[in-house]
Amino acid sequence: MTTRVAIVGGTGKLGGIIRDVIEREPEYDVVAVLSSRSDLAELDGADLVVDASTPAVSIDVVRAAVERGINVLVGTSGWSAERIALVRPLVDAAGTGAVFIPNFSLGSVIGSALAATAAPFFPSIEIVEAHRETKVDSPSGTAVRTAELIAAARSDAGPVESPHVDQRARGQQVASVPIHSLRRPGVVARQETVLSGAGESLTIVHDTVEPALAYGPGIRLALAAAKDATGVIVGLDSFLDIGVRHPRRRSADGPVDEGGVPGQVAQVTST
Repeated sequence: MTTRVAIVGGTGKLGGIIRDVIEREPEYDVVAVLSSRSDLAELDGADLVVDASTPAVSIDVVRAAVERGINVLVGTSGWSAERIALVRPLVDAAGTGAVFIPNFSLGSVIGSALAATAAPFFPSIEIVEAHRETKVDSPSGTAVRTAELIAAARSDAGPVESPHVDQRARGQQVASVPIHSLRRPGVVARQETVLSGAGESLTIVHDTVEPALAYGPGIRLALAAAKDATGVIVGLDSFLDIGVRHPRRRSADGPVDEGGVPGQVAQVTST
């Protein structure tokens, strides 16, 4: 049976990539493509809503889908654990599913998982993330997700050490982890997680080189999960066996070197 999909933000960069992926899959049918300014009544008749809109619009999209009894896959950035908590009761009450994916890149998800795995062993952890200058939110959803996973992994060790956080140049703290955001031309997406201890440091770096290639496998995985999901699910890692300790889990979430992942580059360095 074909799943009828409505895409909100389908005219944007991410929405366009998602639409291209869906249109190549015979089990899905795109029945509506909305901009961030469209009337959400256009969601009527869909079996699944995919949200790739803007942070300001996204919460209305989720509510509109849930009120109609439609499952929703959210790729829009800006959804922290606190913001997701605002819609969780609505999703649970409606008996629908809402899947929040901060990043569709498998390499990025694995990088965040590696950071969470290493987090209990290093007292100091900071994140530096860079995106193109047109990205409207900061810190990125991926950086927020990474910080939340780090905090969950350090539930026994406690918050990371972050001196002088009263100074604005020290970045924005998320779950005790300082995050520094760069917005500049000439970059697609890059995240560095720097873990430091006495006499050494470990840096985990992920670069998105070609989004259309990097996001495709993750989009297909998320679509398949979202259409039958129940409750709130956060993170592509929810569908991958990579040993991530999930914070607030649901109750009831191109060019590459040979052997790499298309469209992205990952690097782990230790000094």
